[in-house]
Amino acid sequence: MKFSALPVVALLSMGAAPPPKLPTPADILATAKPAEWQPVDPADLMLIELGNGDRVAIMLAPAFAPAHVANIRALIRTRWFDGSAISRVQDNYVVQWGQSDDKVPPQDLGKPLPAEYDRAAAGLPLVPLPYRDTFAPKAGYSGAFPVAMDKGRAWMAHCYGIVGVGRGLSPDTGNGGELYAVIGQAPRHLDRNIALVGRVLDGFDKMTALPRGTGPLGFYEKAEQRFPIRRVTLAADMPAGARPAYEWLRPESASFAKWLHLRANRHDDFFIRPAGAVDLCNALPPVRAAKPARAQGD
Repeated sequence: MKFSALPVVALLSMGAAPPPKLPTPADILATAKPAEWQPVDPADLMLIELGNGDRVAIMLAPAFAPAHVANIRALIRTRWFDGSAISRVQDNYVVQWGQSDDKVPPQDLGKPLPAEYDRAAAGLPLVPLPYRDTFAPKAGYSGAFPVAMDKGRAWMAHCYGIVGVGRGLSPDTGNGGELYAVIGQAPRHLDRNIALVGRVLDGFDKMTALPRGTGPLGFYEKAEQRFPIRRVTLAADMPAGARPAYEWLRPESASFAKWLHLRANRHDDFFIRPAGAVDLCNALPPVRAAKPARAQGD
């Protein structure tokens, strides 16, 4: 009787358990502890209701541009943005909305503000990015925001979804009545040249999918092309039980460190050669919707 010999490797592999499945960034987020998520302050949550009923949620950043954020809050509460429109959508650059030529801000809210392009690094919590940055000797995260630092100064970086203040040629001509958000490749060359005031958290696709403007710099050439904004509200001004709520994964948490490592070292079926690094703007602290706060007495 003849027996066919199996290769030694085949014999060893017979009955062997398959290798364990390595975790993915999504797995890390799914198992992050509740304490590792930080809720967004309702006073910093700006809600834009578009003309078709869609909503865009923006988290304001008073730690980086306190004067501009205070003015934006005041403009919201005077209903300045209500009935305005998205007037510019420039491909691979920005979407812009707010101020119009025929509308004057109430009270003193239209006056130019100081150029809040950077701030002292002292006192600003920063979780450093363990990979080099192209535009600054040091970069990382402060809360939910991407930050760069140099020579004792810190500033928010122009990443996808970051919100800035429109201005003229003079540095102190912006007041927050005209805002834009980055919709393309991060234009980091704009860092420290414009006041950055927040980050889009949700609903950004409702803006980025709009038709591109055909005028210079992506402005809409005709009034009827502009996309209407019905109203803008601060979550803090809504009943507690009706507020949308969001939270971000804290950069100082163990889950964020694991998530960041996996973002830089992808090992799923698609990736053949992991990059071994990740850009600041390609690893913003993850954000998720949370349960609205319950009103007192509920």
